[in-house]
Amino acid sequence: MAALLALLASLVWGCSDFVGGLVSRRVRPLVVVGIAHLLALLALLVVAAATGEFSADLGYLPWAIAAGATGLIGLVAFYRALSTGTMGIVAPIAGTGAAVPVAVGLATGDSPSALQLAGIAVACVGVVLASGPEISGGDPAGRRPLLLALVAALGFGLVYVFINGGSKHSVVMTLLLMRATSVALVVCAGFWLLAKGFRPRRATVPSDRELVMIVFVGFTDVAANGLYGLASGRGLVSVVSVLASLYPAVTVVLARVIENERMRRIQGAGVLLALAGVVLLAS
Repeated sequence: MAALLALLASLVWGCSDFVGGLVSRRVRPLVVVGIAHLLALLALLVVAAATGEFSADLGYLPWAIAAGATGLIGLVAFYRALSTGTMGIVAPIAGTGAAVPVAVGLATGDSPSALQLAGIAVACVGVVLASGPEISGGDPAGRRPLLLALVAALGFGLVYVFINGGSKHSVVMTLLLMRATSVALVVCAGFWLLAKGFRPRRATVPSDRELVMIVFVGFTDVAANGLYGLASGRGLVSVVSVLASLYPAVTVVLARVIENERMRRIQGAGVLLALAGVVLLAS
């Protein structure tokens, strides 16, 4: 069950990130994240009230706040990278964040089977190969999206760890406070920018179509976080986090089919290795 939930989280995250990257080409990533997280927060308030989660053990507080802050930084960097770089390359690099919870899980006593350890290795190699030769080549402007993707990878890796910690107390309240933290930080950043003399351009305000896309991003992102939270409570974090980090394969396929982005052979091999790792991890 844990493997299935983690794979579903990966599928939902991949779709959410693809749409988020598209809309971030027209609307500032900070605005996209702010609106998406506000909508998710409102939905989570309803869920928490309906399920009585407001009375949950407060042990989730530090985990949720940390997840909200690191998640915001990671997501803004990721959407910026997706909007300025090649999705099929940026997404796999961000997926290397799986190394963070794997290291934490192994250090805190996780004991995967030999096949699962092999799956972790194969999937991580696949993610790196899918990044393509552009990691070490290209001009400085072309490397900027890759650097942002690495920032996103670190942020996402830490989020996996923090959500796992908070979900031991309450999945719903962890996600709710996580979103409340990110929304508060976006508001503070907005006021700071205005105080510095920043004046929004028209492109900052989303059109009706873009708003629909942002709504999709908000709800699918929180759904994926919830699926991962449930999965991490039912399986080894070192295994679940790798399965959930296979979302780049979904983003890569969508970018190829819808945006007609071309993948190099090494990227295709990387995606196949990542899928092979899934088979081993689920064993």
